[in-house]
Amino acid sequence: MDRANRSVVSEFVFLGLSNSWEIQLVLFVFSCMFYVASMMGNSLIVLTVTSDPHLHSPMYFLLANLSFIDLGMSSVISPKTMYDLLRNRKVISFGGCIAQIFVIHATGGVEMVLLIAMAFDRYVAICKPLHYFTIMGPKMCIFLQVAAWIIGLTHSVIQLVSVMKLPFCGPNVIDSFYCDLPRFIKLACIDIYRLEFMVTANSGFISLGSFFILIISYLFILTTAWKHSSGGSSKALSTLSTHIMVMILFFGPCIFLYTWPHPSSHLDKFLAFFDAVLTPFLNPVIYTFRNKEMKMAMRRVCRQLIVNRRIS
Repeated sequence: MDRANRSVVSEFVFLGLSNSWEIQLVLFVFSCMFYVASMMGNSLIVLTVTSDPHLHSPMYFLLANLSFIDLGMSSVISPKTMYDLLRNRKVISFGGCIAQIFVIHATGGVEMVLLIAMAFDRYVAICKPLHYFTIMGPKMCIFLQVAAWIIGLTHSVIQLVSVMKLPFCGPNVIDSFYCDLPRFIKLACIDIYRLEFMVTANSGFISLGSFFILIISYLFILTTAWKHSSGGSSKALSTLSTHIMVMILFFGPCIFLYTWPHPSSHLDKFLAFFDAVLTPFLNPVIYTFRNKEMKMAMRRVCRQLIVNRRIS
């Protein structure tokens, strides 16, 4: 690539979420609240699962990994967004923009595989309960974790390689509040038709395909659970409903942002804000409020933390 072309653009300017100072102030307050709650909630889930022996099972192992990913997703977007909401000129360096794209797609890819792994875990628990701990042993859990990271990083690297070769020689205004591929590549001074198709195929169609696979899987699991309805199945149905809600929260905005042919700027920004700020907060809320075992474990951990603090 001609370095002279790329060196013309050293930073990008965000148009942000709104031009109104009042709306930006309200969004700043909400972003701060949800970011702090998200960090505390997801950190507490990770701490609870790792420290409470009652939660040392495959389902909670995958849940802790999901919360860890949500911590990373929140940290790469929310702090910069909150900082920019208090500034008139919202800028990010070329390297910072590339870093955001890499982390967003890496964590998104990992989370996608984890959601599929959690569906597989529920399938085994409900459809093959007698073989659950044989199939979902420690080796399988580690395999799913490693596979999620390999797929997520590979997906992100593929996206990054195509972006790094683009020449940026003029416009540097992104109509968003963070860097992501669909709007970023529109600033390149070449024909990006093929690149847009690649982005849609790599992010949009994969999200759409994974979503439909998960929908079919959960319908099959729900049918099986319904046929064997009992007290245990009632608990299983409650657990499944939390997984389905989190799946819709994750895939809904992704599918729209990467596959919708005629995007609306305002709707895009709303969905992106929801996905970046609200979803990492809602995940721990959904899993905690609908899971008695998790709530009891969190109370034990919080009590232990209070006792340790008083002793120290």
